[in-house]
Amino acid sequence: MNTGNSINIPAILKIGSGALKQIGTYLKAEGLNQVVIYFGNGLIDLFGMDVMKSLEKEDITVLQYCELDTVDIDDIISLAFNISNRTQAVIAIGGGKVIDAGKYAAFLRNLPFISVPTSSSSDGFSSASASLIVDGRRTSVPAKLAYGIIVDTEVIKTAPEKFIYSGIGDMISKITALYDWIYEEKCGYSEVNDFAVMIAKKAVNSFVRTPYHDIKENVFLKELLDSLAMSGIANEIAGSSAPTSGSEHLISHALDKILEVPELHGIQVGIATYIMSKVQDHRYVRVNTVLTDTGFWDYAATRQMKKSDFLKAIDMAPSIKPHRHTYLHEEQYRELAKKIVLEDEVLKGVLL
Repeated sequence: MNTGNSINIPAILKIGSGALKQIGTYLKAEGLNQVVIYFGNGLIDLFGMDVMKSLEKEDITVLQYCELDTVDIDDIISLAFNISNRTQAVIAIGGGKVIDAGKYAAFLRNLPFISVPTSSSSDGFSSASASLIVDGRRTSVPAKLAYGIIVDTEVIKTAPEKFIYSGIGDMISKITALYDWIYEEKCGYSEVNDFAVMIAKKAVNSFVRTPYHDIKENVFLKELLDSLAMSGIANEIAGSSAPTSGSEHLISHALDKILEVPELHGIQVGIATYIMSKVQDHRYVRVNTVLTDTGFWDYAATRQMKKSDFLKAIDMAPSIKPHRHTYLHEEQYRELAKKIVLEDEVLKGVLL
């Protein structure tokens, strides 16, 4: 008798200092001996030697490697069906673009995907979806949870701090996303998975309670990355992104459509999380404390983002995912969100 549900979790989860130089050891342990590797722009020069040496040491054959700078779905489909039939795993090393491209190519070929992010800008490295260009528009398409997640905190430190701030914004958003999902169930539009809620809540609470002196400390970065990885597991359990993506993400997706040059995803999401935490009257003091103490607000204030764009994004938000029912799907809460954008003292120092 089947008494439970089966969920996928990564077979490889290695987050820590020096992890990139051990990639061969991790793959060998899983019997993955023939691979293709996609690097982000300029990353072969930075990390290629370490990766190749590690793989060569374990007699792992690299069938193909190249730098990749496209997330156009047609390009990725062509890429996927040119992958050698001998391939046992697809590895993507870099930022969000190459991770999404590699993830979708592996999904199309039903191959294990090894996610090796070089920045902490979002939870995309652990998610079961990919953000690609479809018919000229950025679109989230289904994929599979990574078979392996390998993150070197020493590499993460070398990325510009804006990527850490982006990761902080994306991580803190789980507070408002969970509240939206619970509200959605209360309104009769969804059914909450309590286990997914528990995982996502533990992830964000562990992160916000981590003691640190500097956001580039190993303990802080490992906690941030661990928590972002746990978010992907919560989504896998739920069968959707609801545990980690709510009204705050709808605002960010709307900004992506409004702005000619959008900000980093997590920067937009972090600001929207603060707005929505005040709308929900839920943990906004904690959200503000994290965004203040980490330096997120100081960085966001340099970006010269406009209140008028956020006002438009709030009105557009329900149309981004009309099947959802977050707080922003109700007019009274959209009006409250806009009032907060215009009048909140914290946002006066951030938005023009």
